[in-house]
Amino acid sequence: MPEGRGISAVLLAAGSGSRFGGRKLLAPYRGRPLIESSLANLAQAPVDETVVVVGDDAEMLRAVCEPFGHRIVENPDWERGQSTSVRAGLLALGPEVRAAVVLLADQPLVGAGAVDRLVAAFEGGARVAVATYDGKRRNPVLFSRAVWPLLLEELSGDEGARAVLRRHPDLVTEVPCDGVGDPVDVDTAEDLRGLELMHEWELRFKMG
Repeated sequence: MPEGRGISAVLLAAGSGSRFGGRKLLAPYRGRPLIESSLANLAQAPVDETVVVVGDDAEMLRAVCEPFGHRIVENPDWERGQSTSVRAGLLALGPEVRAAVVLLADQPLVGAGAVDRLVAAFEGGARVAVATYDGKRRNPVLFSRAVWPLLLEELSGDEGARAVLRRHPDLVTEVPCDGVGDPVDVDTAEDLRGLELMHEWELRFKMG
């Protein structure tokens, strides 16, 4: 990775999307695969690189992600839960990386603005910076390198880092991200249809 800020993004895209019926991140959204919205959002984020962690549908996701120039990391243990993807992403980062911003690929409305606020909090001394919306903790989350050993030791199952953060509240800085994106995630086909309808309504409103 070329010299930069020492911040990497880790985009988690390894799940099967079972509640969706499979291949969730490849489903069409605004005329392109759902994951492309997350990839495009990161284009303006203050990070030096984006690492996309894939598992199920790895080859098809690789074909979608590679044109963006992002690095692809395969997680062979993806069926054991989200924690394994966080682990795979962190272990793929080089020694020059000072912090990692972990994002979910099924949150298409989380933009670069939220990442920018988390990075600013890190530069101000935060060890773990968690985005909040309406006062509730959601994604993305930034982890300084100092806490990676703790994460790698305590991560387990499909809960990601949430349980670790609950056990170590002293590490966490909450960062309000209202107004710079929406943390809504896509779990089901109905969720995706809802986002599409919202987008259509916004377009009609703008057109008058």
